[in-house]
Amino acid sequence: MSTPEDQPNAEEALARARAAREQMAAALDEDQEPEADEPVGWQPIWKRPRTPKSKTDKKKELREQRRRLQEAAKRRLTAGNSRRPRSRQSRIGNAAARRDARTLSRVRHSNAWLW
Repeated sequence: MSTPEDQPNAEEALARARAAREQMAAALDEDQEPEADEPVGWQPIWKRPRTPKSKTDKKKELREQRRRLQEAAKRRLTAGNSRRPRSRQSRIGNAAARRDARTLSRVRHSNAWLW
C-alpha cells in the first residue's frame, strides 16, 4: 500500500506533463504521412502509397487469375469423376456381361450344384 507521502504531487505531475507536451507531439507526429519531397525509407506494405496499375498489367493479372481458376475447376471436375476404387458394376462393361455375371453369382450363391 502506498502512503500519501510516496505519491507525487498532482500539480508537479501536471507541470511536468505540460513541459513535455512539445516532445510528445513530435513523437506522435513522426508516424504520420511524410512530406512529398521527403525521401521515404523502408515501409511495411500496408503503409506504402498505392501505385496504380496500367490497363495492360491489370488485364494480364486477370488473365492469369482466370487461367488459374479454370485449371482448378478442371482439377475439381476430374477429381469428382474419378471414383476410386470403382464399383464392381462399372467394371463389368456391357449389359450382356453384367447379366452373365449376375447369373453366375446366383448359381454360386445357391445350392444348385448339390443336386
